[in-house]
This record gives sequence, structure tokens and C-alpha cells, in this order.
Amino acid sequence: MQGATTGIGYGLKYQARCIADVKADTDHTSFLTGTLSLKEENEVHLIRLSSGGTELVCEGLFSHPNEIWDLASCPFDQRVFSTVFSSGESYEAAVWQIPELYGQSNSPQLECIASLDAHKSKIKCVLWWPSGRHDKLISIDEQNIFLWSLDSSKKSAQVQSQESAGMLHHLSGGAWDPHDVNIVASTTESSINFWDLRTMKKTNSMEYPHVRSIDYDSKNKHMLVTAADESGINIWDLRVLKAPVAELPGHSHWTWAVRSNPEYEGLILSAGTDSAVNLWFASPSNDELTSDSMPNSTTKWTESLLHSYSDYEDSVYGLSWSSREPWLFASLSYDGRVVVESIKPHLPKKLKTSSIL
Repeated sequence: MQGATTGIGYGLKYQARCIADVKADTDHTSFLTGTLSLKEENEVHLIRLSSGGTELVCEGLFSHPNEIWDLASCPFDQRVFSTVFSSGESYEAAVWQIPELYGQSNSPQLECIASLDAHKSKIKCVLWWPSGRHDKLISIDEQNIFLWSLDSSKKSAQVQSQESAGMLHHLSGGAWDPHDVNIVASTTESSINFWDLRTMKKTNSMEYPHVRSIDYDSKNKHMLVTAADESGINIWDLRVLKAPVAELPGHSHWTWAVRSNPEYEGLILSAGTDSAVNLWFASPSNDELTSDSMPNSTTKWTESLLHSYSDYEDSVYGLSWSSREPWLFASLSYDGRVVVESIKPHLPKKLKTSSIL
């Protein structure tokens, strides 16, 4: 099912590929997004959905050094976020704080809380502790995983431990398990690996090539969803890693991002270089199969494309659910266009009866 977007739009001045939900802002539906301009001064925009839900308002506009390749919001402090940025020659990562009186300044400056400066290889992403207030951060570059301890009061971050992926693998990204905070999943060009942060050792792996995006299902502790260049979207049961339990066709070109809904199990968003965002629903066909039930070879899944949002003019790289209003999501296309959409009109009747919707 395809259709033009009926969403609420917002335009950035420059190209961009990163957008993140401001989870810590429990009073507003807010997103942070950063630009990717090689020649101009880059920007971070704090965007909020108006109280009437009819427009996106820029609540803060901040200068940022260099091109922003990754952006993640602190889950417990709405004024703090991390970025990975590049000058074209090298990559850096830092944690920033939005000034307290940013709305009263014509040109507020971001405060650098800490520089994650232990990296020697190309940095791919920064991950925040997935639940509650904590001082731990993870950063991943092509060769290593770093566990950091962040001290905002001293404006410093110290490496607690690190581990190399080995010369044969180039790390490309990762996700922190919200159900077991000792586990982090990382992706390479040929596999998905799982690491125990207590020992910084690999605990499991599965061979699967060219995964570009990975996300844990926050409602089902056994489920993981991945997006790969050419093989579309796969849903994995972490207890049975030999093969995915369900496969979705993905996009007509590269599938770049995939996100599980933060509140409703089985709802998945994907974005691709075919200038589209797809809304999927996937669940075991057997109604008696619960999240704690062991899957078997006869377990069949129901997968359906609920809607394809196709009114974009460029590749869609950025994708984020709203944690405050989980029936809303924000997408970001490379031309700097942000769109916030509601999934309510496209849900099956049985999902519309859910209390969150």
C-alpha cells in the first residue's frame, strides 16, 4: 500500500542523515537532527511538535563543527546528546550539552561535556545506556568497541574497557540490548556479533553479510531486527541464531535503517535509498505463541506491509520513533527534509484496539 505523505514537514538548510528522538523530554514530542555540509558551518536543530500537533517548531538552532554522521540523545537528560563528526580527513566523537537558557540567546553555543578521544579508526556510532540514568557510554569504530564512564560535572569521559574486533572484521555499527545491559550487538561486513561488557569478550555470533542497521525489540527480549543492503529486513530469535525467523522484502534499493516500535511488539519501520519509508507488521501466526515460547521449525509468521510513505525526493537515512507518542515517527531524507507521520490510519483493526493507540 503506497501513498503520498500526509505528515508534518520541516526543512533543514543543508543535507542531513541523522535524527534522534529526545526520549528524556516527557513534556513534548521532540527530535534532534544534525546536518552534513562539507563547506558550511553545520547545525543541530531541536525540533518540537506543536501542542496542537499541526506543525514542527524549531526550539533551538546550534552551530556544530564539521559533518555530523551519527547523533544520539541522552535518555535521561534532554539537554545532552552525542555526535560523531568528520572534517573529511578524520572522525571524532563528543558529548554535548545544550545551554540552559538557549531560548533567550540569538546564537547559543553548545557546550562540549566530553570528547571521546581514544579512537584511532573511523568512528561509526555512540550508544547510550539503554534504560534509566547511568554514566556509561559505548563508542564503536571500525576496529574497536569502547566502554566509557562519563562524568558531566568534571567534563570528562574515561575509557573503562575496550576490545578489538580483529583485523579481519570492520565494525559498522551496533545496538545495546535493553533487556540485558551487559550485552551489545555489533555489525560487520559479514556477521553480527554479541559482546559481554563485563569481560569485553564475544559471546555469540551469526554469519550474515552487509547489515546496515540493527535494533532490539524493546517489548520482546528475544527478538532482534536487522536491515541489509540487498536481503531486506530480517527478524531473529536470539535463542535460535541459525537463520532468521521471518524475512521482509525491504526496499527496491538498499535498506538503510530499521526501527522496532518502542511500545508495540511487531511494528517495524524501515527506510531506504529508494526514497521511501515502510511500515511493517510481523508476528507469529500462532496466537498461543508468547514471547517466552521457544520457536520451532513449524512456527509460521504473518508479515505484512501496512503502508509505504513514498513522498520523498531523496534517500531516507534518518528514522526515529517517538517514545512519548509511539504512534508517531520522524524521518529524515538526505536533502534535509524532516517529516513526522502518524501510523494510526494504516493499522489493522486489531492493533487499533491497543491501549497505546
